[in-house]
Amino acid sequence: MEDPLDDIFRALADASRRSLLDRLHARNGQSLHELCEGLDMTRQAVSKHLAVLEAAALVTGVRHGRQKLHYLNPVPIQEFTDRWIGRYERGRLSALTDLKQSLEGDKTVSNTNTKPEFVYVIYIQTTPEKLYEALTDAEFALRYFGGWGPKSDWRTGSPVLWKMGPDGDYEDLDQEVLEATPGKRLAYTWHRIMPMMRELFASDEEYEQARKEKSKVAFDIEPGEVPGAGVKLTITHDGFDSPDSKMLEGVSGGWVMILSGLKTMLEGGKPVA
Repeated sequence: MEDPLDDIFRALADASRRSLLDRLHARNGQSLHELCEGLDMTRQAVSKHLAVLEAAALVTGVRHGRQKLHYLNPVPIQEFTDRWIGRYERGRLSALTDLKQSLEGDKTVSNTNTKPEFVYVIYIQTTPEKLYEALTDAEFALRYFGGWGPKSDWRTGSPVLWKMGPDGDYEDLDQEVLEATPGKRLAYTWHRIMPMMRELFASDEEYEQARKEKSKVAFDIEPGEVPGAGVKLTITHDGFDSPDSKMLEGVSGGWVMILSGLKTMLEGGKPVA
């Protein structure tokens, strides 16, 4: 069986495709028309290059109305580090996280307020039913969230409680279930900026303004596009007030690590410590 990394290396070997990744790094969430602007390539050539990047999971295409928007996807980079470096030198995982974040940066924010602001795709060798169960089982979630995680009866309108650490209790942070379709979709509102994040703000006024922001997260589950790809999980986290949102900055790196751990556990392994 061909190694999935082969697709990644083939995709990155072409300078034109690397140029497209650079453009998405500079401004994520672009349409085909936007990506073609200023390039010495035909629309058809750009479309073909994007297809190769999508096949390698380096780019994610998301439908938004009548447009298809393209997002830089850091999943393969994370999987590469887990496979080839993390197992040998775990002490440098923080440095690898910095590398991942430099690829994502805050550029997961789209260029208008009408577009999803953080989009992440991961393929997991499991079933839609087991993946949905993993997202909604409180005890299982504690394992890949690292000692914290959500708990709910997962009925529309029900509260989502959060355990904020291994020694904490489940708390009501004013979150609620927006949609829950087993095996297909889960969505809920996200908690506001926590008091522990106060030091990230220059003033009390800035902090209090940030606390008004209330985002939401959605998990869409569907079969992979090709046989053997596994189940495709797309997470969309949006509703942030600005590209400089501290919450957006936090979840952008956090979701990648959390769902990487989820993938490892569902495929029979243990998350990297």
